[in-house]
Amino acid sequence: MEQQKIQISANIISSLFGSFDSNIKKIEDEYNVSIINRGDDIDILGESRDIQKAVNVINSLIQLIESGESIDTQSINYIITEINEDKAEEVNKLKDDVICMTINGRALKPKTLGQKYYIDSIRKNTVVFGVGPAGTGKTYLAMAMAITAFKNGDVNRIILTRPAIEAGENLGFLPGDLQDKVDPYLRPLYDALYEIMGAETFLKNMEKGAIEVAPLAYMRGRTLDNSFIVLDEAQNTTPEQMKMFLTRLGYGSKAVVTGDVTQIDLPRGKKSGLIEAVKILEDVEGVKICTLTNKDVVRHPLVQRIISAYEAYEKANEKSDK
Repeated sequence: MEQQKIQISANIISSLFGSFDSNIKKIEDEYNVSIINRGDDIDILGESRDIQKAVNVINSLIQLIESGESIDTQSINYIITEINEDKAEEVNKLKDDVICMTINGRALKPKTLGQKYYIDSIRKNTVVFGVGPAGTGKTYLAMAMAITAFKNGDVNRIILTRPAIEAGENLGFLPGDLQDKVDPYLRPLYDALYEIMGAETFLKNMEKGAIEVAPLAYMRGRTLDNSFIVLDEAQNTTPEQMKMFLTRLGYGSKAVVTGDVTQIDLPRGKKSGLIEAVKILEDVEGVKICTLTNKDVVRHPLVQRIISAYEAYEKANEKSDK
């Protein structure tokens, strides 16, 4: 058995160890090591290979804490997973990539390597598809990038759109004016805008026409120049709608298309425009397809387990159908 010592600031010990030392116990169980706090030092005892991985996890957690991030079970599990795949260096760089600040002064950063790849792809490409399960930050990060581009003067307008599939895009039977009719379908987009930009700034820009939130049907016949356009819930577009949307793109514009192909609400027999577009455009210059997975889920850890259970169930059904 070997031993290694890490020096650590006393003011972050409690954050690192967690309630009832739960964070450290997780690392001990994962690598079969003993971790003992001795004032400003931590002693790690175990086999050499296991000690090194435990040290890498602890150092990554320390860097996160020092950058102002809170540590929870999900972040520890993610770091352990990536350290086990020898990606310590890449994980440690996540804390340095600040997309923007929320209205409350919170720094928005990618939390996983998948999210980092997604953000970098948006920076470098004109059209990006963010495909993955719920909770991976597809829409939220796209909105953050849109707001950042708008604040930096890279675009003059933000356009956010969704197919209002629940009403079949026929909104006339709903009460109220157009905004009242589409609000229920676009509410998640508003929520993200309020959190990042603040309600007052958002409403001012919306009144000026600098921010537009509208159902996909209202994009037809338009050319969108100098705009950052986010198409959300794209799995519920038809191939015709997807082609219509992608051909709206004008000069100086950027588009991010997000969707979850496991949650298609189209009528039976209707193809998803998202699935078709990913196949058609994967080799087109200026277009990048980013696939996020359950490893990139940043909601409650149970969401990851639910997604994994559904994936296993669907794979089993596919085999039995053959």
